Amino acid sequence: MPKSSAWLIPFFPLLGCLITACAGKWLKKFSHIPVVAGIALAFVVSFFLWGAASSPGTTVVYNWISLDSLDIPVVFRIDGLTTMMLTMVTFVATLVAVFAIGYMADDPAYPRFFACVGLFVFSMTGLVLSSNLALTYAFWEGVGVCSYLLIGFWYARPEAAAAAKKAFMLNRFGDFGFMTALLLIWSSVHTLDYDSVFKAETIASIPETTRFWIALLMFWGATAKSAQLPLYVWLPDAMEGPTPVSALIHAATMVTAGVYLIARSAPLIVTVPSVSVIVAVVGCLTALLAALIALTQTDLKRVLAYSTISQLGYMFMGLGAGIGSNARFAITAGMFHLFTHAFFKALLFLSSGSVMHAMGGVIDMRRFGGLRNRLPYTHLTFGIGSLALAGIFPLAGFWSKDEILGALSAASHAAHELERGDWALVYSLVYWGAVFTAFLTAFYTGRAYFMTFWGPEKLPSPDDPEAVATDQGSHDSHGHDDHGHAAHGHDDHGHGGHVGHESPDVMLVPLYILAGCAVLVGIVFGPTGWFAGHLETTPTLHFEGMKEHAFSWGIALFSTVVAVAGAYVSFVFYAEPNGRPAEIAKAIKPLYNLSLNKFYVDELYTWLIVKPTRVFAMIAQFLDDYLVHGVLVRGTAWLPRLLARDALSPSQNGLLQFYAASTALCVAVLFIVLMLM
Repeated sequence: MPKSSAWLIPFFPLLGCLITACAGKWLKKFSHIPVVAGIALAFVVSFFLWGAASSPGTTVVYNWISLDSLDIPVVFRIDGLTTMMLTMVTFVATLVAVFAIGYMADDPAYPRFFACVGLFVFSMTGLVLSSNLALTYAFWEGVGVCSYLLIGFWYARPEAAAAAKKAFMLNRFGDFGFMTALLLIWSSVHTLDYDSVFKAETIASIPETTRFWIALLMFWGATAKSAQLPLYVWLPDAMEGPTPVSALIHAATMVTAGVYLIARSAPLIVTVPSVSVIVAVVGCLTALLAALIALTQTDLKRVLAYSTISQLGYMFMGLGAGIGSNARFAITAGMFHLFTHAFFKALLFLSSGSVMHAMGGVIDMRRFGGLRNRLPYTHLTFGIGSLALAGIFPLAGFWSKDEILGALSAASHAAHELERGDWALVYSLVYWGAVFTAFLTAFYTGRAYFMTFWGPEKLPSPDDPEAVATDQGSHDSHGHDDHGHAAHGHDDHGHGGHVGHESPDVMLVPLYILAGCAVLVGIVFGPTGWFAGHLETTPTLHFEGMKEHAFSWGIALFSTVVAVAGAYVSFVFYAEPNGRPAEIAKAIKPLYNLSLNKFYVDELYTWLIVKPTRVFAMIAQFLDDYLVHGVLVRGTAWLPRLLARDALSPSQNGLLQFYAASTALCVAVLFIVLMLM
């Protein structure tokens, strides 16, 4: 298929979105057809363009902006990085959209949901295809708007509306960094075209200090989109949207955009090793913090949300390991984990949606258990996704996670080659942080799996008490779930329902396909070298003098032992009800409460940012009402009235005698003045 057909990839989802948005009230329960068909066709085009990456190039769609000194055409590029992202995004999005046909079937806003999904995929594919940073930024903002619409899809619920606003505002803060980086690039080289900006001679012409700030600001923008410290707090709250939205955001669209931006900008970032170190450290801290929080969460979707944050941290650790001769291997490792993670994380979220569908909307793991017999297919697919996330051989997560560990180990050696012993120490600490996070990942994933599917069977019902025991044996005094809703066993739409049934085929088939991918994509693309070879067809990722790194079986064996240990501990604690979790929680109560309360990061934001901002807003409102509007505006209008109407109106009383007396008095005063002169 020729490169000139690349415009069809974003066009088909957009066309489906427009048809559903305009004709949804007539299509009703068939509103999904244009969008699902559009995304599926986009995948077909992406698949056939995969081979075109061997001869990378661009195709001009139309001239977008043309001014005296600024020319920004809409140009789409086809190379290894682009085609990999396009195929992954459209494939996963197609399966999520098919799953949503069953999951959202009873929602009264069914057409609006699918219209937003089509727009979301259009924005993401446009972002990936862009050959210009300005066009990337335009689609970057489009992805942000779509996430706002979908996270707040049930806008009548205050929690959903608040979560959408939180995501939108935090991403705007990050987008300011990205925009500032674009302005610095433009002021330095007067172009925003990828091929021009990321040429070695162009990068060399940018002053070193300016390069540092461009790279750091790029990463600032990525920390919001890809939920890294300190801007990650919007992603767990995004669970207020429908589960298919969670799968889209966490696996294929929103959060991968930041990782993609850093990979695409790698030629510039690797010339500033200090920023690469910052990327790796922030990724490590984010991965570790999110994993520690996931240990104690009881909302199944929220466990997976913190898991996504942690795995994104892994991706940034991989990208941040790209210093010196390690650049090619590190960038490949980070993007390979993005690729494999999309399949098993979509699988886990959709499987949790299947559980939620079966449990009448209940997602609190304390209120159900032993579901493996009632939900055999969901149990199987969730189990495969859990093993892949934990990094167990030979599933997808094993190959990509261990490549990142290998890249971190190699980064330490590369730092020594650059005669930076301090960086080598940092990368060693990051490596061990990643290993410990791998143990925690296997533990909390196993905990979620065993609490949901093992042990004695337990089903929620409307008659269940709203307060249930935590690991520590205490009770939620408010009787609400993690979202703040009363736990009455209702589904996402607020309707009660029967519990304990397996999902329909339209929801299960995507789970089967994703489970197959979670098993196969790692071993097919990893050890064969297909993924690395395909990524090397990307012109903007050509690095000279790079060493080739083979898969390290020693590191892989060690990390597998660590993962198996974490999974085994979760089996001992949660496969059958026992008192061990409560005993451990009681023994380390302060640490347990820190994890349970998410290290009070949201509260910290509230006290340091939200409340001071509200106080500032109240002061500004007071000054606006009483100083600006009251004194300046009303005072300016009051002064002419005082000097004119109020002072002169008594003399305009309509009495002829008064006018005659006033005239005589004025004449007398005039005569006196003339006599005195």
